[in-house]
Amino acid sequence: RISGRYGRHFEERLGFVRSALKEGPDGPFDLWLHAVSLGEVKVAAAIEESLKVVMPGARSLISTFTEHGRSLAREIFDDRIPIIYAPLDISWAVKKAIKTISPKIMVFLETEIWPAWIVEAHKKNIRIIIANGRISKRSLGRYRLIRPLLKEVFSCMDAFSMISQQDAERIIMLGAPEKRVSVAGNAKYDMLSRAVNPLEQSEMTRILSLSSDIAVIVAGSTRTGEEEMLLNAFAGINKGLFSSLLILAPRHIARTGSVVTAIRAHGFECQLWSDIKSGREKRTKQVVVVDTFGDLFRIYSVANIAFCGGSLVRLGGQNPLEPAAWGKPVFHGPSMEDFEDAISLLRRWGGSVEVPSPGLLSERILWYLNRPEEMRKMGDAASRAVLSHKGAARRHAEVIAAALSK
Repeated sequence: RISGRYGRHFEERLGFVRSALKEGPDGPFDLWLHAVSLGEVKVAAAIEESLKVVMPGARSLISTFTEHGRSLAREIFDDRIPIIYAPLDISWAVKKAIKTISPKIMVFLETEIWPAWIVEAHKKNIRIIIANGRISKRSLGRYRLIRPLLKEVFSCMDAFSMISQQDAERIIMLGAPEKRVSVAGNAKYDMLSRAVNPLEQSEMTRILSLSSDIAVIVAGSTRTGEEEMLLNAFAGINKGLFSSLLILAPRHIARTGSVVTAIRAHGFECQLWSDIKSGREKRTKQVVVVDTFGDLFRIYSVANIAFCGGSLVRLGGQNPLEPAAWGKPVFHGPSMEDFEDAISLLRRWGGSVEVPSPGLLSERILWYLNRPEEMRKMGDAASRAVLSHKGAARRHAEVIAAALSK
């Protein structure tokens, strides 16, 4: 018996997707966009918005693999676009889904490589595209081990619309036909620019009971071991500040209990964001743990300083663009391999600070908190960096539209 998160809507994962289309007709759909989880769903929203301009009237469908991705997609697209769970990468399941949906174009976001799915779509003469594609330094090593398989799969694909020149060079190295590869930028910039809303910032300030004299540090998508580093730094920051607040958002909310234990072991009291957000509690403690999905972006709006998790431990970092879009100084450790293009952009504009070791974290943060003008300049630079790269979603959409006309 299939149970747990993969048991939900399991018939869709086996390719039986007709019920998810509700009362609407089956295919043909013009576009099937696959967005595996939360980050990719946000990219899908930006690209789909541009597709409405370059392909007016096109009929679209979105698939996700995770429950959280599906929930966010429903929130963003309402009932305007059907949302399904992606079929498992098994030939017969993929065939069943393709037969029902019958798309003209299949778009995989962020270099999601599903061999059986791609091969079966190719057999049906469906145009297949990677959009907003990226190949991180960490994933490159793994992909090299299966380069012969990738080369065969890539030969079935019509276009590779990559984020950066480095991403383009890496996917060519892995076997993508060079003539089909192009660079369009990162569609996340477009999504973030539209998402920033001063009213959200006011609402977060109210919910968290913040006053102007409270220094707020938001650490997003932290990983095992990092919370202890951040709590040690926060203890040092408290010695130099009268009033401060640390908001910890673990990458995996299943770790909330262990994070709370670590906070108490460091002598701090804490509250859960879900209790504060719901109104069950008023924020009174110095540490808040974010135990919900989908709220981190809005919480960044009240930060004085933001920290990218996964970067003080060697896990490739996390997306620095979300706090940057709000005009927040972005701090990170040395491991940002999974977000090379974004962190390189922020460095060029002067919107980020690398902290080479945990021991320097409190020192660097205190230096900026005691120099609000320097902090403001860095935040402004981060915001301008994001705004400077708008238009990528439109370029990816144009690649998708061009593939249909070939």
